[in-house]
Amino acid sequence: MYKRKSFRLLLSFDCSIPLSLISNLWGKKLRPTNPVREFLMASSVFLYAIICCNRTNLLSPKAIFCIPTLLALFTTTCILFYICSTSNYLLVFPSQTHVRVKQSSATGMLSISSSTSRNQRQTKLSAPGAFSNSTGVTGLVNLSVVGLPTPFEYRKISHFAVDDALENTRLGKSEMISSGNYVNNEVFHDRDFFVGNYGQMNRSLKIYVYSHRSDDPFANILLPVNFEPGGNYASESYFKKVLMISHFITKDPSKADLFFLPFSIARLRHDPRVGIRGIQDFIRNYISNISHEYPYWNRSGGADHFYVACHSVGRSAMEKTIEVKLNAIQVVCSSSYYVSAYVPHKDASLPQIWPRQGDNPDLASYERRTLVFFSGSLNSPVRENLLRVWGNDTEISVHTGHLEKPYTEELLSSKFCLHVKGFEVNTARISDALYYGCVPVIIANHYDLPFADVLNWKSFSVVVATLDIPKLKKILQGISTDEYLVLKNNVINARKHFHWHLPPFDYDAFYMVMHELWLRRSSLRVSG
Repeated sequence: MYKRKSFRLLLSFDCSIPLSLISNLWGKKLRPTNPVREFLMASSVFLYAIICCNRTNLLSPKAIFCIPTLLALFTTTCILFYICSTSNYLLVFPSQTHVRVKQSSATGMLSISSSTSRNQRQTKLSAPGAFSNSTGVTGLVNLSVVGLPTPFEYRKISHFAVDDALENTRLGKSEMISSGNYVNNEVFHDRDFFVGNYGQMNRSLKIYVYSHRSDDPFANILLPVNFEPGGNYASESYFKKVLMISHFITKDPSKADLFFLPFSIARLRHDPRVGIRGIQDFIRNYISNISHEYPYWNRSGGADHFYVACHSVGRSAMEKTIEVKLNAIQVVCSSSYYVSAYVPHKDASLPQIWPRQGDNPDLASYERRTLVFFSGSLNSPVRENLLRVWGNDTEISVHTGHLEKPYTEELLSSKFCLHVKGFEVNTARISDALYYGCVPVIIANHYDLPFADVLNWKSFSVVVATLDIPKLKKILQGISTDEYLVLKNNVINARKHFHWHLPPFDYDAFYMVMHELWLRRSSLRVSG
């Protein structure tokens, strides 16, 4: 009896507190940031429920069922408060902020101005060019001084993002930020950051290749070809041929950052001893052999190993060696999220490039009168839909059979060239379009574009969802002349990254693939 009375004494609140007072506290007077406000509201409801429960006998059946429910409510409230206070995703801002970054040519001062749509206020801040740090180190900038409606006093931004804004201003590029996103018309996400990484990669990256003799029964599969690669899948052979004569090769495995698995999927497919049905068994046996002869695969589970494949049969080649699919770096042309073998971020997209000799074509002498051009077989529902909607259009030229003019002339006389998903998401049409100065229009959902880690594809291509095929003409006609010229100029600047050379040239396709591998290497070298 004594304990019951003491417990009831602890809960003997004044039950006359009106809910309007609680609402007034959290909704009108305090006006805290969103997480705090929501927490106070839920806590107020919890407190009021306890007060109402106190009016009944705590040992009654009604109260016995009420108390656990209230405790669960309180626990849930605390969890929600923690999530809200540590995550940006659940924060809802009632206003939209637009920020403009400019640098004065006379003083070198950085001017940041913001306008908030909620109350039309505008705030400006001028600061010296102290943000000219191209190292990519993340800093802290007090955004409350420019009036940004953030629940935290500070928000992280990266220095090279500010560098981009300053560089774009200097070059006459777009410097507007809408809702916190910079509009970048440069070919690279951050040129200085890439060049610094590229130089470090060129100096220090080392690759060990598992050695095989010329009299090996499968030398045609494991060694570089002794001729100039050709055809749609030449990228696979070009990479291995160029790698073996490059300065990235090391004979000392202890100095290697990565280990190259030199088998060729395309040549396995055409070898009568293997064929398509025998590829999986060949690779399983190959991994078993190197794991028994060498310690390098076992010590990392294959995480510091990679292979290169461009043929479409490569997407199922690792089905009997799951550790390759899950651990090794796969540099493949079939870089689609629909392919179960492809693991985004771990794997890399290899561009499918048709080999070309000689200098780039002179683009200035061609007049581009056709709005859109596409030529290809009807081997996917996406292409069938494209033909059904635009097959008889006068401005969108869609061909599925024999062309009246040569393929190259069609590319040179068109403003936009379509890359439409066929049986596979990858084709050589993107590199074809870039080579002939035609702006690529990519119609393929969930596709990792080549070198997307460093190249800003939005600056030299147009990406259209497959569902928007009926809107294709409206989308492309909505691109102004100035915007098209920016895209076209960036196409010319980007096409050198989609070209193979023997020996390789700086920043060509080979070096760009090596940079992709550099980004995916382990930061710690495994010794064993």
